[in-house]
Amino acid sequence: MQIGTTTRRVAIIGGVRTPFARSHTAYAGTDNQELLTASLRALVERFDLQGQRLGDVIAGAVIKHSKDYNLTRESVLSTGLDPQTPGLDLQRACGTSLEAAILIANKIALGQIDAGIAAGVDNLSDPPVVYPRSFQQRLLRSARGRSFGARMKPWLGLRPRDLKPVLPAVVEPRTGLSMGQSCELMVKTWNISREEQDRLAYESHAKAAAAWHDGFYDDLVVPFRDLKTDNNVRVDTSVEKLAKLRPVFDLSGSGSITAGNSTPLTDGSAALLLASEQWASEHKLPVLAYLTAGKTWAVDFASGKEGLLMAPAYAVAAILQDTGLTLQDFDYYEIHEAFAAVPLCLFKAWQSPDYCRDRLGLPGALGGIDNAKLNVKGGSVAIGHPFAATGTRILAVLTKLLALDPQAKRGIASACTAGGMGVTAILERA
Repeated sequence: MQIGTTTRRVAIIGGVRTPFARSHTAYAGTDNQELLTASLRALVERFDLQGQRLGDVIAGAVIKHSKDYNLTRESVLSTGLDPQTPGLDLQRACGTSLEAAILIANKIALGQIDAGIAAGVDNLSDPPVVYPRSFQQRLLRSARGRSFGARMKPWLGLRPRDLKPVLPAVVEPRTGLSMGQSCELMVKTWNISREEQDRLAYESHAKAAAAWHDGFYDDLVVPFRDLKTDNNVRVDTSVEKLAKLRPVFDLSGSGSITAGNSTPLTDGSAALLLASEQWASEHKLPVLAYLTAGKTWAVDFASGKEGLLMAPAYAVAAILQDTGLTLQDFDYYEIHEAFAAVPLCLFKAWQSPDYCRDRLGLPGALGGIDNAKLNVKGGSVAIGHPFAATGTRILAVLTKLLALDPQAKRGIASACTAGGMGVTAILERA
């Protein structure tokens, strides 16, 4: 491996995604490979990359079948790119494609490659369904049998429970809690009200609906399977309607997270093209923004010391220290709304002098942000959240916002993930 002696700026050329669909609706019957290929092929066509060899394509899915062990490479082979373009599978839960973009950017910055694609996909309409381990072990013992009797013996003890399918579950193995249950604990720690959550959820839908109406997503989203727009955006929702929904994770009477202020299970894919400035110039492609910094962090959630989805609080604090910026030095904030409560918890953490000192190791509070700059074209609550695709969706939106705003200088993106991790990145206007 040869690495350049100078660090190059990393240009973002643009991004494309499929419409995001609530699971078991428009994309029922498709799979991860078809969905991922759709975004990658659309990106190739958008930037006239047919027949070209790129340095790397890094993508992934959180929920996938064992047959998809080489998902990215298999998808690349159907995109029109030169077949010599490699593909790498990556998985960092909901931060997968944001992490993929950082990894592609690192390769470009260090001179290992000149251009690459970061992407992500998840199709929860096509989950892997497996049998219990007890059935698997009987099957393997039977396969190892040297005689007919030895092959049949394991099946003599077969019980109906051995045939009960096991579906994927978004549950933390260390705590046994679902992500929603874990977020309810955060809500109570930070005293986030139901009204605050419903208000943020309403604003997410309202902003997304306005963005679709105004044509903002027209060049960022390509039709797929007869779907042209995100089908979870509620044009007619209201704070009053959201307030009528019942909590779904804490049924004790003190719960506040509902289906309306959470992201739905979603299918979709998103892809982003990054390159060196020289490569972009040679291919006559405009540079819309630069990816200038990235950071990944994890928190000790298993012991109960920290909330499962609080890692972005640490990642953002660290990236600000890396760059010498303050939390207020951004024109746009794209913060993943796994639940409406997540950004609200982060905001309270950043405004707490004690938390910033004791947990983040800072001399004082990071302070607040201007909410008018938050997820201005809608967030995950409205648009949806195909786990591994959210990062590149966010980056594509942030890139376009910076490109369209001559007064803007930079934006920041962050995503919380399962496993108590968080990923953040900073973009600067070209």
